[in-house]
Amino acid sequence: MLDVILIFIGALCMIAGLAGCILPFLPGPPIAYLGLFILHCTDKVGYSTTQLIVWLLIVVVLQVLDYFTPMLGSKYSGGSKWGNWGCIIGTLAGLLFLPWGIILGPFLGAVIGELLGNKDFSQALKSGFGSLIGFILGTLLKLVVCGYFCYQFIAGFV
Repeated sequence: MLDVILIFIGALCMIAGLAGCILPFLPGPPIAYLGLFILHCTDKVGYSTTQLIVWLLIVVVLQVLDYFTPMLGSKYSGGSKWGNWGCIIGTLAGLLFLPWGIILGPFLGAVIGELLGNKDFSQALKSGFGSLIGFILGTLLKLVVCGYFCYQFIAGFV
């Protein structure tokens, strides 16, 4: 009976993890990893210690990257420190205006930051699009990892 409860909780974690890839207030990959770990605690599935550690390292690296990908996108598209700071501030401000704020915040923040740093509008727009591409890339990376975790969750029963 305990295994059934743990499997159910693990499945809920997997669903919440997938949702967390899109919803910024849920840390998707850590929740999905928790689902795998809970499943590991049952008698039905036993992942190796190596698998659990590698997956945990992937989650940690992904969580760190998630905060930096918009900034890196802005930087690699020619953005300055003004654009990076604008991107950070825009990301934080965007959390107040969910769901669109989390997408538009880094973009608008980078654009406004570059304009305040005396860049011309076209360069500011380029920096803003770079931050948007970085955000989208980070989201896709989270979806891939959580999708893989869901696959491992289901494959554990086969």
